[in-house]
Amino acid sequence: MKLSGNTVFITGATSGIGRGLAEALHRLGNQVIISGRRKHLLDEVTAANPGMQGIELDITSPDSIASVASWLKTNHPTLNVLINNAGLMPFDDPASAIDDAVTLNILTTNLLGPIRMTSALIEHLKAQPSATIIHNTSVVSFMPLAGNAVYSAGKAALHSYTQTQRFALRDTSVEVIEIAPPWVDTDLIHKSGDPRAMPLDAYIEDTIRQLGAGAQEIIVDGIRALRDNPGTGEYKLIAEFNQMLVDNPIPVD
Repeated sequence: MKLSGNTVFITGATSGIGRGLAEALHRLGNQVIISGRRKHLLDEVTAANPGMQGIELDITSPDSIASVASWLKTNHPTLNVLINNAGLMPFDDPASAIDDAVTLNILTTNLLGPIRMTSALIEHLKAQPSATIIHNTSVVSFMPLAGNAVYSAGKAALHSYTQTQRFALRDTSVEVIEIAPPWVDTDLIHKSGDPRAMPLDAYIEDTIRQLGAGAQEIIVDGIRALRDNPGTGEYKLIAEFNQMLVDNPIPVD
């Protein structure tokens, strides 16, 4: 992926990894448009980054997605990079009944949101000389968390979708990239300063470096062994990993 001269649209970019990527790409000389549900946060980020633009988007709403896609194509006809970053990560317990509203909200946001947003812009992106779609999945695509079972399943599904979409677009001008973050110290669950979490600045720096190097799958070194885990012994490692989190839980206020 070229790192400058793009017109970039990022969903869920008012905090955490989304904001970090938006600001890094803005500094590199791209026109960046961010989105989120809360206008005051969009205004806060764009005020801190003159030249950046913001637009309200409810990623769970097909109508909102269609409206924003239409606005982007009209007002930013050179749009050539879509970063599907919006997501939420509530806890659940697959050993108990899970509230159906919680399940639907997670999957509508984290899986259907990226699919719908991409679908709304795909023909526009294919018409660009060079375009990029980036899906933000997670290390839990490969190492699911028992305390976030639906979130993990949704991210695994988005990983699968990314792989097939990359193949389907292989003869077009559109490249498809997956970023699979480790545990990064953001407010997705709780920003705690836990030493097991990768600092946000370090994650963004490494991700931008790998994007510039042409990687199709952005995996930081700390989780490469987890990415390479699939095999008949997979469950043993998953069980050990989850037991470690049971014994040393993530602090949450």
